[in-house]
Amino acid sequence: VQLQASGGGLVQAGGFLRLSCASSGGTFSRYTMSWFRQAPGKEREFVAGIMRDGVTSLYADSVKGRFSISKDNAKNTVYLQMNSLKPEDTAVYSCAADVTLPLVIHHEETAYTYWGQGTQVTVSS
Repeated sequence: VQLQASGGGLVQAGGFLRLSCASSGGTFSRYTMSWFRQAPGKEREFVAGIMRDGVTSLYADSVKGRFSISKDNAKNTVYLQMNSLKPEDTAVYSCAADVTLPLVIHHEETAYTYWGQGTQVTVSS
């Protein structure tokens, strides 16, 4: 399984970006997918996740109401729509796949088997 993240860039505070993560190999419809981010000098943190059916989702409190995750099983792609961006959203964003058919969306990195390479998001004030 390979995950390819894209869509990062430089945006002003209040702006928006849409990240994409394309999967190849394996059976994407069976994966629970999540986005994580890592800011300079900080640990990687959970941002948002979505169950394999593309319906149930979970968000970190810091992005709730501003970010939206979606999953298109026909296109083998998961998206992260990021609105009302803040400078504190600046980080490298990575997508990850949990292939264990979990019953819940995990926050812990260790639950995820496959990772994309990350895409830089920079929000200027």
